[in-house]
Amino acid sequence: MIKTCVIGHPILHSKSPLIHNYWIKEHGLDGSYKAVDVACENLESGIRDLVEKNYRGFNVTIPHKESVMNLCDDVDETAQQIGAVNTVVIEGGRLKGSNTDAFGFIENIRSHAPEFSFAAGSVVVLGSGGAAKAVVHGLLEHGAPEIFLVNRTKEKALILAESCLAPDKVSIIDWDERSKILEGAAMLVNTTSLGMDGQAALSIDLALLPRDALVTDIVYAPLHTELLKVAKNNGHKIITGIGMLLHQARPAFNAWYGVMPEVSAELEKMVQS
Repeated sequence: MIKTCVIGHPILHSKSPLIHNYWIKEHGLDGSYKAVDVACENLESGIRDLVEKNYRGFNVTIPHKESVMNLCDDVDETAQQIGAVNTVVIEGGRLKGSNTDAFGFIENIRSHAPEFSFAAGSVVVLGSGGAAKAVVHGLLEHGAPEIFLVNRTKEKALILAESCLAPDKVSIIDWDERSKILEGAAMLVNTTSLGMDGQAALSIDLALLPRDALVTDIVYAPLHTELLKVAKNNGHKIITGIGMLLHQARPAFNAWYGVMPEVSAELEKMVQS
């Protein structure tokens, strides 16, 4: 049996076991995937335990995505660029780290808006945390000509911009200017926790955003955030965040089980419920 899991703290909320076990069953594989709660102070011993128990690999979620990099024997170029690891393959006791979040973001857009061109115009990205790093990486990789990075803490945005693939294509915008910078943009991406269940609302005026611009929110609880509801009412094409979660899981599953799974309508519905 090929054993895999996701580690984090807390971890009970994770939908990863549902996703991966669905694919294990769909493809008739002899495998298992579960959630393992690993506290920060137990990260090294927790990973060592997985190696000793002959796990094939594991996913990494909050708060370990950056810390786990120092415990990997190899980290691929994408993960190094993003500064975080969310997928680890164990081979001969060695840990090989990668990051599939940028892939997940791009594939979610492609699957729901296949006609969209990432080179169509500027992209406004709200936030500068780990998810924003992956989003910016994916956008630059796929030809975004200009990215306006808007964050409540300007210093954090500057660090992200300076370490990304093409710093010359990323401009830092004051949080108070977030509505004005939408003029002429081809896409708006929210990577902040604003608008998430239990969090403060995201306040932004979409009046200047062109009607043919795409709006996506990586938050998926709720699935349709207030940002997406307003955008839809304004006539914008919207994309929810659940697809990013589903698509980022595909290359991880492929690395462990040798099968590149697809995201079916049935699975998407299951994860949303």
